[in-house]
Amino acid sequence: MIERPGRAGLHFLPRGLSVILAFCLLATLAFAFDFPPLSGRVVDQANVMTAASRSGLEAKLKDVEDKSGIQLVVATVKSLQGSDVETYANQLFRFWKLGQAQKNNGVLLLVAPAEHKVRIEVGYGLEGTLTDALSSVIISSAMVPRFKTGDYSGGIERGVDGIISILSGDSADWQKKVAVRQDDTSGDAGNVIPFMIFLLIFFVVWYLNRHGRGMIFIPPGGSVFGSGWRGGDSGGGFGGGFSGGGGSSGGGGASGSW
Repeated sequence: MIERPGRAGLHFLPRGLSVILAFCLLATLAFAFDFPPLSGRVVDQANVMTAASRSGLEAKLKDVEDKSGIQLVVATVKSLQGSDVETYANQLFRFWKLGQAQKNNGVLLLVAPAEHKVRIEVGYGLEGTLTDALSSVIISSAMVPRFKTGDYSGGIERGVDGIISILSGDSADWQKKVAVRQDDTSGDAGNVIPFMIFLLIFFVVWYLNRHGRGMIFIPPGGSVFGSGWRGGDSGGGFGGGFSGGGGSSGGGGASGSW
């Protein structure tokens, strides 16, 4: 078993040693999983989507990337390989390096049908727009009800539409749902403990990536489309093989189950 050092333990280590330990941690976590290859913008390893749905989403996600530079990828997996969905999604995001390296503008929509888990993993640069609360509402209201009936294609399509609408600045309806949900759960601190545990596990990763990384400023509720960036360094495109652009995520997003 590998012990994952927390913040207090690393505080007293020399800076160079802390960096080495952090990279060793990342490497160990990445090699612990057998990730599917990034073969396209839709990776349906679990084979739960229809051919028409996969084709339609491929075109839609390519259009998003061409217009905004945002690399939004959908993945279904056969198994989480004994991991929780948060850890698996974060490590898959990093393994695929979604989004541009200097903007960290990637998004991963991960579905694990065998474990009945779903997660929206958000790159650093989009956390201010596609917030944890909005991601959670998309999952609970647009995706989970369809997953419960076995309609994976429909649930994923609705989830993608919700993500795109928020990233394009049309988040008013989703914000209303967030407000209603917050009113219903006021005073409930049940999610604080698992959230803090997750932050502790990935603190080293967060620290390293928060220093020296590129940032993009997005006004709250604003649009990241129409910024003038038209592809180029995203690493996308099927002509020469699809790949990530070097982006990263520190655990932003939300998870759900059914």
